[in-house]
Amino acid sequence: MLVLTRKPGEQIMIGDGIVITVLEGRGDGVRIGIEAPRGVPIQRREVIEAIAAANLAAAQAGADDGSGTEDALRGLLAPAPAPAPSTPAQSDPAAPASDAGPAAGVNG
Repeated sequence: MLVLTRKPGEQIMIGDGIVITVLEGRGDGVRIGIEAPRGVPIQRREVIEAIAAANLAAAQAGADDGSGTEDALRGLLAPAPAPAPSTPAQSDPAAPASDAGPAAGVNG
C-alpha cells in the first residue's frame, strides 16, 4: 500500500484516466473527489461488503426454509390453461362456402 500525505487541492493520479483530489480535511475524515472514465465503477468498500452480506443472508434464509427460488417464482405465475381438445374438421355439404364471393348476376 502506498501512503501519501496531501493537502487540500492536491491531486493523485492513478494511471492515465483517474484523478483523486483532496478537497478538505475534517477532524477524523477527509473529503476527496474522484475523476474517472465513465466505465470505471467507483464504490465504497463498506457498501459493497454490506450488499454481499445481505445477499448471503437472503440466500441462506431461502435455503434453510426449503423454498427454492424456482418454486417461489412458479407460485407467482397463473396456471397455464389446458389445451382445447382437437377434433377433426367435418365438412357439411349443406353449409354455404365461406369464400363464395358475390352471387352470380348481381352487380355490386
